[in-house]
Amino acid sequence: MGRQLQQLIDAGQSIWLDNIERSMFASGELRRLIDSGLRGMTSNPTIFEKAIGGGHDYDAQIESLAGKVRDLNQLFEALAIQDIRAALDEFRPLYDETGGGDGFVSLEVSPLLAHDTQGTIAAARRLWKEVDRPNLMIKIPGTEEGGPAITEAIAAGINVNVTLLFSLEGYEHASNAYIAGLEKRASAGQALDRIASVASFFLSRIDTEVDKQLEAKIAAGRKELEPLLGKAAIAQAKLAYGRFEEIFWSERFKKLEAKGARVPRPLWASTSTKNPLYPDLLYVETLVGPHTVNTLPPKTLAALVDHGKIAAGTVKTDLAGTHETLEDLEKAGISLGDITDALTVAGVKSFADSYDMMLEAIATKKKQFAGAGA
Repeated sequence: MGRQLQQLIDAGQSIWLDNIERSMFASGELRRLIDSGLRGMTSNPTIFEKAIGGGHDYDAQIESLAGKVRDLNQLFEALAIQDIRAALDEFRPLYDETGGGDGFVSLEVSPLLAHDTQGTIAAARRLWKEVDRPNLMIKIPGTEEGGPAITEAIAAGINVNVTLLFSLEGYEHASNAYIAGLEKRASAGQALDRIASVASFFLSRIDTEVDKQLEAKIAAGRKELEPLLGKAAIAQAKLAYGRFEEIFWSERFKKLEAKGARVPRPLWASTSTKNPLYPDLLYVETLVGPHTVNTLPPKTLAALVDHGKIAAGTVKTDLAGTHETLEDLEKAGISLGDITDALTVAGVKSFADSYDMMLEAIATKKKQFAGAGA
């Protein structure tokens, strides 16, 4: 295992695992993955909801804390922080070896704060302090209210993973928020060289929604639209990479880079193929490029190391076709702007729902343990 992971590293891309399970630490699974070329890890409320509610790995800790911690949010954070710290410690040698360039693990602020700027800033500061590891990334949603929170977190020296980005406008908003944070920090005479950030651009959900509209038009007789199926997300991602190069090779950023600032990498998220008719590595093999990250769920990671074919620089290929795809979608009456706006709203709601379900699962287990001890 690992040939494809090394090929991607050589091409400038890091693979992160979009999953965290407590059993990975004791079994040595995570250490084996890191030794094979895994460069980081992400978590989100849905991942924790499945891990906590769907198994028994957390029962002992929930039982031990049930009588001491009444607030369910605090209890969840205690569970999550233990896992995040364990993962961060596993990745710490890689972080040190790369001079802070890789080896990160992400922890999300409560998705219930997605439209609360000050609440997000306070949560980011608190989690950063409590976890107390330099290779932590705090995930902040790329909502309108998230922008100022990103700026303040970066200015405070907190690594940030901007999540739930679907549109080019959202990506630019997040990028400018990062730069503003660095400028604020630089003006205060503070160091920039150990601050890292990624901008998580979600993919498969875009194709799912665009394809629904295309399929309806195709069923109504517009067969000429069939070649556009499954093309929108990759086209968006390639344009986002182009914006990345424009923004971070600009004179504005070069001034910060001269002071040690790091380029915030585009991160491809939601990379499991939802349509079984599409290749299982659709969002992996097509988006290889320097200064990028791709987060893969376990099934997609397994597919990559089993049969992935890696070619460097694919994120910059067929750019003429990329523009043509987006133009054809617009001519067909499909508004990517409307779709990505709706996806941002839906993404925030989905993570909030998962968070609520996770709290319900913790509450249920607390009651069970309280009853058992009665």
